[in-house]
Amino acid sequence: MNFDEFTGKVQHRLELPDTGRTVRAIRATLMTLGQRIPEGAAEDLAASLPMEIKWYMTGAVQEHGQRFDWQEFISRVSEIEGDRTDPTEAAYHARIIVDLVESLVPPSDFQQLRNQLPESEDDENWRKLFEVVDAGGWSDAQESQTGGGPQPETEAQLDSGAAGDEPYDTEE
Repeated sequence: MNFDEFTGKVQHRLELPDTGRTVRAIRATLMTLGQRIPEGAAEDLAASLPMEIKWYMTGAVQEHGQRFDWQEFISRVSEIEGDRTDPTEAAYHARIIVDLVESLVPPSDFQQLRNQLPESEDDENWRKLFEVVDAGGWSDAQESQTGGGPQPETEAQLDSGAAGDEPYDTEE
């Protein structure tokens, strides 16, 4: 898959209005993920991605292996993404982007990512990042039936852990 195909899939899945906003969502998610995991894990995960996408996890990151939790991750993604992206929307974008990444990388590299991020509720609760992947991912059948892939059933599934648990609103 090349850069245009990758961004096109993300833009379609997130129903974003333009390529610029799509690239900001991808960059925000993957840069922040690259900051959180060790450099070697970021390089392994990014190796199967298009060169421009790989750069967001490796070349654009000044310091790998930083310790921060899910809430800080979403806060950083929201800030980098900009364009009035609230934490709930940033969490949704991150889940969809991680699901696409999961479909492109070797299972061992994706498992290495999961091993780097504690998923228990008592710890940093990174399990929320993998909700779309764990629900079976984005499939063509779901997309054709719903017009947009897996649809959240409850507000709790979209909860970013931040204050102001507003449901994700696709209208802007």
